[in-house]
Amino acid sequence: METFVRKHGEKVTGVIMCFDRVMFKGHLQLGWGEAMERLLARQGLRIKDFGRFVAEHSERVKQQALAISKAAGRPYIYLRRRIRKEDEAKRIARRDGIEEGLVCVLAAVEPCSTFKVAYGEGQPRIVSTPRKCLCLYFYFVDRELGWMHVRIQTWFPLTIQVCINGHDWLARKLDRHGVRYERLDNAFRWIEDVARAQRFADRLVRRNWPRILSAFARRVNPLLRDVLRGMDYYWVIEQAEYATDVMFRDRATLKPLYEQLLRHATLCFSAEDVMTFLGRKLHGGFQGEVQSDFTTRWPGARIKHRMKENGIKMYDKFGCVLRVETAIYRPNEFRVRRRGRRRGKLLLGWFPMAKGVANFYRYAEVSRAANARYLAALAAVADPAAARQQIRRLARHAVEGLRRYRGFNPAAEEDVQLFAAVLRGEHAIHGFRNRDVRRHLFPASHRPEEIPRLANRVSRLLRRLHAHGLIAKIPRSRRWRPTRHGQAIMATILTLHHDKYPELLARQAL
Repeated sequence: METFVRKHGEKVTGVIMCFDRVMFKGHLQLGWGEAMERLLARQGLRIKDFGRFVAEHSERVKQQALAISKAAGRPYIYLRRRIRKEDEAKRIARRDGIEEGLVCVLAAVEPCSTFKVAYGEGQPRIVSTPRKCLCLYFYFVDRELGWMHVRIQTWFPLTIQVCINGHDWLARKLDRHGVRYERLDNAFRWIEDVARAQRFADRLVRRNWPRILSAFARRVNPLLRDVLRGMDYYWVIEQAEYATDVMFRDRATLKPLYEQLLRHATLCFSAEDVMTFLGRKLHGGFQGEVQSDFTTRWPGARIKHRMKENGIKMYDKFGCVLRVETAIYRPNEFRVRRRGRRRGKLLLGWFPMAKGVANFYRYAEVSRAANARYLAALAAVADPAAARQQIRRLARHAVEGLRRYRGFNPAAEEDVQLFAAVLRGEHAIHGFRNRDVRRHLFPASHRPEEIPRLANRVSRLLRRLHAHGLIAKIPRSRRWRPTRHGQAIMATILTLHHDKYPELLARQAL
């Protein structure tokens, strides 16, 4: 990553690495039928009472949501059609000017995993089954975490989901410490002290997440106070996105480079490259798919690479932030150093990473390394902005002293011939004179009376080249030589004119 930033250093205002969207999920020890049967037994109920028991306590969860919304003076909305809930909640927050606290509660019937009573031979049993139930979404603007939501399904096993945004958390952290910044949606365009902001961002994984998440669970699940007393949710990371944002000066600086980066990533990154970015090696025993997906979206485009369920993607945020983001949905594809059993022995080693929140720090390490490898691979792409600027400057008129000299047209035959005459290999050691250029530009003119006129014409051409900085006078002589800038730009134009353009044109005609 340092290679990429160093290459574009004067255009980059900073780099910030931070979690973006993180979804936690809480599970009670009720995820299988036998556990549900034991809960009924502790309540002095039989399996035939299951339906009444579940309906009664599902209503309690719903009434708790209604009480919370009423106490906060916020709306409880039942959604009868499918919409983007977060967009609706943000619309309500903007409309009512909510800066902290509960925004709204949205209720919708959604698929979930729950239970049913299975009848058959012998005693009826409780078994897991997919079905639909009422799910409640609590949208908050938390004082520390910022924008977030808590989702609970109202039927057992009462699974809870908590979704936060790391950039929102970091923004509130910067506000509390007086660090200025410019932010667009969930991306930072500029940060006053990037190093300090990065230290804050690194602290997110060190929070006591079981305590924080359990506090939200107790707030929305009233059954934890009585029926489920003594039970705690086991918290896992269902999905996590970790972003590396390279902040550029402005849109004009990033736009031409981003087009080249997209082209390079689309055409050059193979399946083996994608696995390397994510810290894996391609081998004969690998089972799964590796895909690259290019999508045009508003206001630009993005490319996403997937290895099974995990992925890494690149896109621009508002035209001035280049974001490389690793998304982990299946953490057991990666390794974490912990104690575990191998061949019957308990030892410290590298084992598949589990979803537990204890591995939150490892999610950050894996993702940061993947983003860094991706940016390092992109460091091979040259920024075309400087070259395009040189071409535009070459085409404009130049002023030297009191005289004005017209620009050069890279597609004009006479200008291309002039560049070729100046760059001939025979001039490399001693430079060239007027008559050397004249001999190559006008080889058919041998009459003595034409020489003065042609010499004056070539002199004007040489002064024009000099005014544009393409050639320089050799001191104390009548010879000229190409400048380093002139050598590069004239050689490039000749290559395009004689080689690249015909080749590309022929390829397009096929």
